[in-house]
Amino acid sequence: MARKGKAPALTREAVLEALAANPSGTKRDLARALHVSGNERIALKHILKDLESEGAIARGRKRSYERPGSLPEVTVLEISGQDPDGELLAAPQRWEGEEPPPQIIVVPGREDEARGSALGAGERILARLTKTRAGYEARIIKRLGASVHKVLGVFRHGDRGGRVSPIDRKSKYEFFIESRDRADAQPNELVLCEPLSGRASGLPRARVVERLGSMNEPNAVSLIAIHAHGIPTEFPREALEEADGARPLTDPCGRTDLRNIPLVTIDPEDARDHDDAVWAGPDDDRKNKGGHIVIVAIADVAHYVTPGSALDREAFKRGNSAYFPDRVVPMLPEKLSADLCSLMEVDRPCLAVRMVFDRDGNKKGHEFIRGIMRSAATLTYQQAQRAFDGKDNSALANNVLKPLWDAYQALARARDRRDPLALDLPERRIVIGEDGTVKSIAFRERLESMRLIEEMMIMANVAAAETLEKARSPLIYRIHEQPSKEKLYAFADYLRTTGMSFAKGQVVKPSTFNRILAQAKGGPNELPMNDVVLRTQAQAVYAAENVGHFGLNLQRYAHFTSPIRRYADLVVHRALIRALKLGEGGLSDAQAAKLGDVADHISMTERRAMAAERDSNDRYVAAYMEDRVGAIFEARVTGVTRFGLFVRLPESGAEGLIPARTLGLEYFRHDERQHALIGDRSGTKYSMGAILSVQLMEAAPLTGGLRFELAEASAPPRRSSGRPRTDSRARTKLRR
Repeated sequence: MARKGKAPALTREAVLEALAANPSGTKRDLARALHVSGNERIALKHILKDLESEGAIARGRKRSYERPGSLPEVTVLEISGQDPDGELLAAPQRWEGEEPPPQIIVVPGREDEARGSALGAGERILARLTKTRAGYEARIIKRLGASVHKVLGVFRHGDRGGRVSPIDRKSKYEFFIESRDRADAQPNELVLCEPLSGRASGLPRARVVERLGSMNEPNAVSLIAIHAHGIPTEFPREALEEADGARPLTDPCGRTDLRNIPLVTIDPEDARDHDDAVWAGPDDDRKNKGGHIVIVAIADVAHYVTPGSALDREAFKRGNSAYFPDRVVPMLPEKLSADLCSLMEVDRPCLAVRMVFDRDGNKKGHEFIRGIMRSAATLTYQQAQRAFDGKDNSALANNVLKPLWDAYQALARARDRRDPLALDLPERRIVIGEDGTVKSIAFRERLESMRLIEEMMIMANVAAAETLEKARSPLIYRIHEQPSKEKLYAFADYLRTTGMSFAKGQVVKPSTFNRILAQAKGGPNELPMNDVVLRTQAQAVYAAENVGHFGLNLQRYAHFTSPIRRYADLVVHRALIRALKLGEGGLSDAQAAKLGDVADHISMTERRAMAAERDSNDRYVAAYMEDRVGAIFEARVTGVTRFGLFVRLPESGAEGLIPARTLGLEYFRHDERQHALIGDRSGTKYSMGAILSVQLMEAAPLTGGLRFELAEASAPPRRSSGRPRTDSRARTKLRR
């Protein structure tokens, strides 16, 4: 560096040297270090701009500049996970280096230890870094909350770069992508973008941070939902290696041998895994004349997924499997989920519960067994139903399925006495053809064989919760709280509009709602009543503290029957193994101490998967309806808001919006109590459950949106012309 007062030659190399000596320096800092003054400040500005455009330097916080690959002493980090020892790992929020970022281990501060609240993946922190031999240690200065918002959208070419159209239907703007920020994204490619400061061509700026695949691919619809909700899709190498190293269990190894018991799996015809099997027979005990013995055997996932392993860490991270019309994003690698942990007609380890019921379906006792089994048959619900209906006279039907049916009839009587919430909520099934397009949309048939499996699983879950409570073992409950007072008041207001009464201060039970549903059955309010009752309920979640399950009308309940696809069930398996001393793979002390945090996390991942599945279905339906733009349908109002009416088509279950501005020339007021939009001048009323003739005006597969308007025959005068718009905009968006 030159003597003070004499400026060195202002070159690129000199600027880079000055920045190396002044990490995170601003233009003013660099000008001072280089003794730049007067007109040379303009030259410095141009050099900095050129270096930034070439990627040699990058913008930091508060107008500072940084060398790519370097980390300032104080920086923003994003929690990325844990190492095998349970230490928190983090990554720089912004990293421009060509090499992978260094390893950063987060050392909690005293404040965080006192609060006892763990940081989770995706949270941001402001931290002070200390260089170590392995990388960096980070000490938390301040928590900053969730990671910065990223935008998922479709890239298309444009001047000086391109644009990204967000897939979120709430987004009002496109984003401008400069050429240097496009990351070689191709037209009509799904990309993840990070918003940048400033605007270009009148649009907010962003840069592409990840390319996710072409929108021309058949699986693009699910791909959007998966990435929009941040569902992990790739398994870490360590987890895959552990799965590949797993071997089938062929020796009972001290387990109870159940291979001579004809346990059978009964699942949907499109099931991707089989984690439960059932058997039933008459109880020979004279004191329980007419009683039944039921065995529910569940895949012993804990045999393969041990606490603290790479498989365990990834299963916890995912929380559950997510199911889409064209694929499943599993909680466990396919080697386990579709093979070693799937109860097929080969030897498989299992954790089973043997339950004894009296002739009226009351559970008299139960015991848990860690065993080895071999499925006698892999059946669909339809196959089992044929046997229950007397249309199958095979040995399997007479010797295995008939005793199951007899036991279920007793359990069904007990269920009816318990009187759980009896909502009629048909499940929609979207069938995808080989070309990736929607082949058909229909509602799944509700069979008694489904109810049989459902009731036996519920009883097994109850047995698990009872056993762990008796052993005073920590566990994760599945809880469902009573509806809140606010929701009950709104429900009472709605009932008055239908002529039914509901005392606001009464003690509410599931039977309270069942009586109302029974009164509405067969009338015009039957379907909307099911919707309103559902919306009145609380969200079922996981918790380490028990408050009971309102919907099932049970005092204690835990998830035990699906450990292949739910982490909660794996935790319950481990708790049972530990409490009953059933061998290795039990709940560790470390995990037992953190069950509250585990419950919160898996409740979040469950909501995330449900939202992604719903969004995927909406987009598939919009794509299916795209060729029907302009057609007229009969639809039922399923929701009323100040901005419009939500309507549902009965055949496909497709749902869309009629904007309030299209209802007529007058202003339509939203009456929350009546769940209705009411015209200020005419008094025209559109309420929940109303059947309307509607015209599909727009279908947008990119966002999953459907827009309807009232058909001319039943509509009052409207502001719009009523002429159907073509679907060209929706198709253009999809092609982009």
